[in-house]
Amino acid sequence: MSDNDDPTVSEVLNAIFQRFESAGLFYGHGTDNAWDEATFLVLHCLDLPLNSSTEVLEYRINREVLDTIHSLVEVRVIDRVPLPYITAVAWFAGMEFKADRRAIIPRSPIAELIENNFQPWYSGAGPEKMLDLCCGGGCIGVASAALNSQLHVDLVDLDTDALALAEENIAKHGVETRVKALQSDLFSALEGKRYDLIVSNPPYVDIEDLASMPEEYHHEPGLALGSGVDGLDLTRKILQQAAAHLLAHGLLVVEVGNSGRALEEAFPSVPFTWVDFERGGHGVFVMSKKELQLYRESFF
Repeated sequence: MSDNDDPTVSEVLNAIFQRFESAGLFYGHGTDNAWDEATFLVLHCLDLPLNSSTEVLEYRINREVLDTIHSLVEVRVIDRVPLPYITAVAWFAGMEFKADRRAIIPRSPIAELIENNFQPWYSGAGPEKMLDLCCGGGCIGVASAALNSQLHVDLVDLDTDALALAEENIAKHGVETRVKALQSDLFSALEGKRYDLIVSNPPYVDIEDLASMPEEYHHEPGLALGSGVDGLDLTRKILQQAAAHLLAHGLLVVEVGNSGRALEEAFPSVPFTWVDFERGGHGVFVMSKKELQLYRESFF
């Protein structure tokens, strides 16, 4: 590949791994350890796929590429920028998405539900119509459409910058005929629309967690993270309004993360159904239209 004096991929990986380990970085944007971050970064800079064979470990890295790698390592270590913002690539539901600071980095456990076509929770026909509410960069809705050719999806967000990124991800995965991006303050621009599925990963970080979050998270747009003192400002509105936008057999899926306990305390009479994930993750509840109607008075 290059001069024998140039370091191998294996040598560079080990050096970066040790640098990341000693830097005390936080991992929560697609990886959970220093080795995976080092591997993603090096393979990206070498334009090699993530499933490359171990043979690439003996490839040698020329000085020009090595300089690029080192400069990106410094951005990760010194500035604490999350890796997907450095590479402009994030992975979600096994798919590659464009990522930048216009939206939070996709990392929701809802990916597992998408891959399973929302079974066993969704019991209606289809589904054919889905709303990705508070869509950010569009990963939930785009992945759902890409994995289900019968599905038509509306991506909704208040932030026009996030919607512009969502449009790019729609085009990236070639689902323009079935996925549309719309600006709306929750359901305000969706009058008369009804869906089989409403899926939302809204801002849900409470004020205490927001203040204590690792530095990496502060590179993400604050509008997409915080939601009032208990993290539930938007979730309350979703619970109040979602039933009017679901078909009779419809299902609401909402991620509230660490604010799950606060949600149960806020609505003690509501028996929330929490999803268990095989690959990890928590704080996602599902609720049918019938349940939303049954407990409607509790949400106001």
